[in-house]
Amino acid sequence: MRSKIEANEYKDYILGFIFYKYLSDKELQYCKEEDFTENDIKSLSEIDSETVDHIKQNIGYFIAYDNLFSTWIKSGKDFDVSNVREGLSAFSRLISPAHKKLFDGIFETLETGLSKLGDSAAKQTKAISDLLHLIKDIPMDGNQGYDVLGFIYEYLIEKFAANAGKKAGEFYTPHEVSVLLSEIISNHLKDRKEIQIYDSCSGSGSLLINIGASVAKHMQNKNNIKYYAQELKKNTYNLTRMNLIMRDINVNNIVTRNGDTLEDDWPYFDENDAIHSYSALYVDAVVSNPPYSQKWDPTYKDSDARYARFGLAPKSKADFAFLLHDLFHIKPDGIMTIVLPHGVLFRGGEEGSIRKKLIEANHIDAIIGLPPSIFFGTGIPTVVIVLKQVRQNTDILIIDASKGFIKEGKNNKLRASDIKRIADTVRDRQTTPKFAKLVERDTIRENEYNLNIPRYVDSSANAESWDIYASMFGGIPVNEIDELTDYWNAFPNLRETLFATTSEVNANLKVADINKVIHQHPSVTAFKEKFNTSFENFDAFLKKELLDNMLTVHVPRQEEILGNNMFKRLEPIALIDQYEAYQLLDDQWEAIKVDLEIIQTEGFVATKIVDPNMVLKKKDGKEIEIQEGWKGRVMPFPLVQETYLKEALQNVQQNENRLVEITAIYEELLEQLTEDDKEEDTVNEAKDGFVNAEVIKLAKQIKADSKKNAPVEKDSYEATILKVETLITEEKELKKALKIAQAQLHLETKTTIETLTEAQVYELLELKWINPIIASLNNLTKTTVEELTTKVQALADKYSTTYAEVAQQINEAENTLAQLIDELEGNDFDMKGLNEFKTLLNG
Repeated sequence: MRSKIEANEYKDYILGFIFYKYLSDKELQYCKEEDFTENDIKSLSEIDSETVDHIKQNIGYFIAYDNLFSTWIKSGKDFDVSNVREGLSAFSRLISPAHKKLFDGIFETLETGLSKLGDSAAKQTKAISDLLHLIKDIPMDGNQGYDVLGFIYEYLIEKFAANAGKKAGEFYTPHEVSVLLSEIISNHLKDRKEIQIYDSCSGSGSLLINIGASVAKHMQNKNNIKYYAQELKKNTYNLTRMNLIMRDINVNNIVTRNGDTLEDDWPYFDENDAIHSYSALYVDAVVSNPPYSQKWDPTYKDSDARYARFGLAPKSKADFAFLLHDLFHIKPDGIMTIVLPHGVLFRGGEEGSIRKKLIEANHIDAIIGLPPSIFFGTGIPTVVIVLKQVRQNTDILIIDASKGFIKEGKNNKLRASDIKRIADTVRDRQTTPKFAKLVERDTIRENEYNLNIPRYVDSSANAESWDIYASMFGGIPVNEIDELTDYWNAFPNLRETLFATTSEVNANLKVADINKVIHQHPSVTAFKEKFNTSFENFDAFLKKELLDNMLTVHVPRQEEILGNNMFKRLEPIALIDQYEAYQLLDDQWEAIKVDLEIIQTEGFVATKIVDPNMVLKKKDGKEIEIQEGWKGRVMPFPLVQETYLKEALQNVQQNENRLVEITAIYEELLEQLTEDDKEEDTVNEAKDGFVNAEVIKLAKQIKADSKKNAPVEKDSYEATILKVETLITEEKELKKALKIAQAQLHLETKTTIETLTEAQVYELLELKWINPIIASLNNLTKTTVEELTTKVQALADKYSTTYAEVAQQINEAENTLAQLIDELEGNDFDMKGLNEFKTLLNG
């Protein structure tokens, strides 16, 4: 629909209209709460100044009935682009004076860009109408227990950011990074009744919103959170305002500013009342993802209170200027997180001086190294720096989280388990080998205030070493067996069962079948039983939490509840990585969450709804959407078939399997043909398949000839053709029968879903939600034991052949080769060369 408009530019239209829908629906919702009748709502106009003022005072703006989003939709063919122009113009006039700063000019980008949607009013009208009809389907009734519109808004921003290349960093921080910063900050602020948070480079506002959502989980009243946002670019500033307003945040709790963070600090007064509103901004938390290594003008800034204590960042790199700005604005018990390029940890000059002063003033709390390519448009590695105004401890927690991610296209992405591992480590300030270390200030002084992560945390894999003694004499080095200490601690007496010590440095493997001995060892059996005991009623817990409460469960908080329960069960279980288990839960949770939101939005009946399965197909060079069968809104067709339509499913599968077999037989028969046979018309030009029409034609002739003359010889070309012809007939009949059976099964599945009983719905949801979690968790013990088996086998194989045996094999090969040389003949020069080679082989 965007035609020639750039995706990054088109976002302003989609997001602008989504925001207008939100404001319209918000006003309608307010009117209904105030007991306005349908006629009262239809009478909403600027003429009724009393009603206009009442609504403006409560929601900050007024939209007349004729200009509501829903009215545009109802007007059908009478809708015109002029309706949008009039509506946006009227909105600007009807903003409450108290909220003028928040709403003023918020639709400017949309208003000025309408002309780009077509070169005539008719084309503009059609483009807008198409867009409005897509947006109207977004549910806004609040039944979801989460912010639907905000979710869609952020999803679109992320998609546009992915297409916007280097520009993306100007307005979007990847959701996973936002969640990480949110978890760190919410852990610090969770016991407070009122909170103020500030983003000095707010972009789309996603960082502020995620932090607000995380903090709100620990608060009784989410309206006790106040949001401050500052953004330089006008278009991006509009994104910030729209996004914050749409998250159902009280408009009185949103304070925004379009201004240069470094040039003009947050204004200490309201422009409308400069004398009485003078107030410095100090908040509980500051979060920011500023533009990296941006140029700035430090001239005359040395007297600026933000920089006076620590110094000025170099004019070519404003990274520390943003950091000091943020630090200045947090309260004594506040916290800040900032995302910056790696260079801030070790660059010298003015930056080295600032870093030294920050360390000596005890402000740096933690440093987190993120994976590369985690931000749109840049592959440079970045760090999160956590700072506080006042800290009790003087050490710095340094985390190397660069290895924990999943690859997604060109970018790397933090998984739920990666985020939780980092946030828990920051919360507990714990040292973990290869991941995190608490570093004393004296150690940092010895390193001349260089905070480069590899100096303190080595996350690289251990280099493989080879023991000289074991390489010469065989056996297994004791120190390499010692490297598996975690396993020996978890499985008492297993080491003694597997190995016999032959000297203080060496041991021999005592058993022939490593896999069997490990799996049958009493300590390994006890390990599995302990795990099973700990998780024996976990399925019942999941059923109670998810199935029994599916209509009322609070979806945003539920994964944390399930995760905490799982962590508690894993506490006494050695070897199993809690975060690996958490990731297994999260992998399933994503699908469960969607189902729960559908059921809570549409009711229990949604589990029995079947929708048309729409797919994109190319036709005449264009992509069009067509229906290809049906799909369950909640219930997957394959699950329903496996559970209630087994016989019909098996019939289909048998036919499918036989077709696969026929393909394999074709290949075997083709291989049996001679090269001359493959030149016949019955084989295609590529020589990788038969030509059906030619095979049938020839087979008919062969059968006729065999009646007149001698029968066909068993392994002849003619016999092969007859076999192929039989297969072609069978394949054709099978495909026809399979098509009918598949269609029947598909329709039968549709009917089965639509007529499910309540008990069957619960049974299927248990199979879809609960069983995969239990199965993946149960697999953890098996994986753990198999890892040990692999490591022990690798140790045994590593030293199974000594150097002496290798040398002997080489010697035997050389002697054999020398003897073969004696059998060669050639001219004088060849023979001289061969004799010299033989001399070398003989040592």
